[in-house]
Amino acid sequence: MKESGLKLLSFPPDNPPLSIIAAAKIAGIDLPTQTSSSASSPTLTFSDGRKLHGNSVILRYIGRQAPIPNFYGDGDFHAAQIDEWLEYAPIISSGSEFENACSYMDVYLGKRTFFVSHYFSIADIAIWSGLAGAGPRWESMRKSNKYPNLVRWYNSISAEYSEPLKEVTALYVSKKGSGKPVAVKSKEVKSVNGDNSDKAKSGSRSTAEIDLPNAEMGKVRLRFAPEPSGFLHIGHSKAALLNQYFAQRYQGEVILRFDDTNPTKESNEFVENLIKDVETLGIKYQKITYTSDYFPKLMDLAEKMIREGKAYVDDTPREQMQKERMDGIESKCRSNSVEENLKLWKEMIAGSERGLQCCVRGKLDMQDPNKSLRDPVYYRCNPVPHHRIGSKYKIYPTYDFACPYVDAEEGITHALRSSEYHDRNAQYYRIQEDMGMRKVHIYEFSRLNMVYTLLSKRKLLWFVQNGKVDGWDDPRFPTVQGIVRRGLKIEALIQFIVEQGASKNLNLMEWDKLWTINKKIIDPVCPRHTAVIEERRLLLTLTNGPDKPFVRIIPRHKKYEGAGEKATTFTKRIWLDYADAECISVGEEVTLMDWGNAIVKEIIKDQDGNITQLVGVLHLEGSVKTTKLKLTWLAETNELVNLTLMEFDYLITKKKLEEGEDFLDVLNPCTKKEIAAVGDSNMRNLKQGEILQLERKGYYRCDVPFIRSSKPVVLFAIPDGRQQSVSK
Repeated sequence: MKESGLKLLSFPPDNPPLSIIAAAKIAGIDLPTQTSSSASSPTLTFSDGRKLHGNSVILRYIGRQAPIPNFYGDGDFHAAQIDEWLEYAPIISSGSEFENACSYMDVYLGKRTFFVSHYFSIADIAIWSGLAGAGPRWESMRKSNKYPNLVRWYNSISAEYSEPLKEVTALYVSKKGSGKPVAVKSKEVKSVNGDNSDKAKSGSRSTAEIDLPNAEMGKVRLRFAPEPSGFLHIGHSKAALLNQYFAQRYQGEVILRFDDTNPTKESNEFVENLIKDVETLGIKYQKITYTSDYFPKLMDLAEKMIREGKAYVDDTPREQMQKERMDGIESKCRSNSVEENLKLWKEMIAGSERGLQCCVRGKLDMQDPNKSLRDPVYYRCNPVPHHRIGSKYKIYPTYDFACPYVDAEEGITHALRSSEYHDRNAQYYRIQEDMGMRKVHIYEFSRLNMVYTLLSKRKLLWFVQNGKVDGWDDPRFPTVQGIVRRGLKIEALIQFIVEQGASKNLNLMEWDKLWTINKKIIDPVCPRHTAVIEERRLLLTLTNGPDKPFVRIIPRHKKYEGAGEKATTFTKRIWLDYADAECISVGEEVTLMDWGNAIVKEIIKDQDGNITQLVGVLHLEGSVKTTKLKLTWLAETNELVNLTLMEFDYLITKKKLEEGEDFLDVLNPCTKKEIAAVGDSNMRNLKQGEILQLERKGYYRCDVPFIRSSKPVVLFAIPDGRQQSVSK
């Protein structure tokens, strides 16, 4: 077939095949197009009636027909490589995989100009089209310079073929999804509860399919509003990232607002660290605001509502008030006159002894079945100085009163709230109505709960104040700083949360799932090093080994050049882990990793049967395929680095606390373990925060780098997704 025989390319109106159209334009192939609501995938029809179906099939056909050298590779091997990339390209726009894919491709392009060989091919077009089709999400990534190699490649392709590609993007990118995300294939949709049931596969919806109600493109304004009473934790991260997702999805914006209405709990330290954590998550906020910015307006509004009879001042003791609300009993103060209420309001403002006994309550409905509408508290006295404005005020609004006002005042279109607040939604809308404010749409999502994990800031604060952890960034903590310090990549956290979508189902998530995602990100790129456990380490003497030590330069990662190189010393006497030595039999041939085979001739033991030394010979001509044991080892030199390997466990021993159960009853008595080891000399060059793999031991993050020989390098063990049991 020749391209002159092409008659028509038809495709769904909301899913134009950018790669096919772009490839045809670059190749100078005239390809008439039309949309078809009945089409489920691209179809290429020829003048003789024959047809080709599917993106990759049609793209390969154009690749073969194009008058461009090596457009579909210069041989079977390169064609097969191109096919691999054509299969990979669709996941770029599948929502949850986007950042993971960008990270992977950025590493891949570290020392490459094109995706396959040295030629521009349809593989490049497929990837370029996947990124271009992601629209604002990719554009924000380009501007952030988070993926420099990928951006460099993308810009190069865009510049080289600017005329046809600009035409394609102008005509078709805006139609990609027609304002709605393209549905993810059922096999890609993750169950919010992490199961693989048929119901989960067919009925669950990923974030990529979720729409905000009444949202208009370019007019969505959201807010992420943490209270500065602790550090950001994994639960807050879900709210922050969903706000970011919807802002990008609708080309809107996010405001970072600090809900600072309780000076007893809040501090500037928490504000500074929350800003740091939000930026660590990659949240692009339009500005920072504070609820305290609106204190004067909120006070005026409270007084106005008192005058209008929509609020009253109550001096009922707190416990009695709570009981009356539960029982639907009206307060004796509910019928106070406006004058009496205003008099007590002034006492509250002054912070007098009488004022400290009072609070302001909304006059809603004490008989409403929804107890949140039973005259909620709007204002309380608090003589504690505020972290931003000092002692200017003695009264502070509650979250329930301030949030509906500030949301409306700041022009928020959609307030994202976790479903635990569902019963208070009616209160939120009623208060906005009584204030005479514009209605803000509430959008609910499920709170993120993790097994063996406390997310209450009050409970986390207990661990900090009682010295059970080393601070809010402790690697045992579920805070963003804690899990990053333990070795989690932010890309993994984002993928983990986005995969759950905005489901309203309550879910208890396993940490293993998150760490498995993390492993997939770090394993392809993190360097490999060698360590031997200090306790009872043993020497293996190779009688035919090198009389004089020598050094070889080998890759730090055999499959990733970007990891760099390391120097490995080879000597006659080498250190082994005792646990490895116990597995060896006399006469057994073993493989010494990065060297070759050796045969153990003698195992020397003390009178108690403990191994004290091994003797063997190198057998480098032996096959590594035939040996059962592949051993890590270190040369006996004075260049070895002292290490402290840190392993961590959960802070509590129960997966989920029951209602009313005290977390103090399930504290894990042993949550940290230190193991002394020695490592190869190259580990002197590790930087703080660098992630590495110790061969046959696992993944680690460098928390304390090399300073001097007497001070060990501290490495934190990174979970790899395999089930860890709580310490017994």
